[in-house]
Amino acid sequence: MPTIIRHPKDFWTGLMFLLFGLAAVILGQEYPMGTAGKMGPAYFPIILASLLIFVGGIGVVRSFIVTGEKIEKFYLKELAIVLVAVLLFGVLIRGAGLAPAIIVLILLSAFASAKFDLHQSLLLALGLAGFSVLVFVKLLGLPMPILGPWLGF
Repeated sequence: MPTIIRHPKDFWTGLMFLLFGLAAVILGQEYPMGTAGKMGPAYFPIILASLLIFVGGIGVVRSFIVTGEKIEKFYLKELAIVLVAVLLFGVLIRGAGLAPAIIVLILLSAFASAKFDLHQSLLLALGLAGFSVLVFVKLLGLPMPILGPWLGF
């Protein structure tokens, strides 16, 4: 069946960007904007949301001009695994600490890939956990536990 959408991936990606950007702009209207010199709480999120809307608009327009590949399969299982990983990160960061939360996030997210390799994923998780602890806790001084109270620290 012929359609005017020539690149379905660009169309749906652009539409998703547009909707998320519009939602952020609408939600950000409740906060004071401020100015470039004295930014309010809504300034940065609305600027980013506006850029997201711009990129989404380009994607949607491009989908009518450029021919591209069709959407073959929607990976629901993999999407659910990544969503659970992000939710677990949010739950674990206070109780287990930053390092274990990042390790779980990386390992579970990597498991969603068809090319999952435990050895490589574990190395990546440990490296990113160490890097995050160094940057966020040691250098920036953010008040988050490296190892949390659930682990006896």
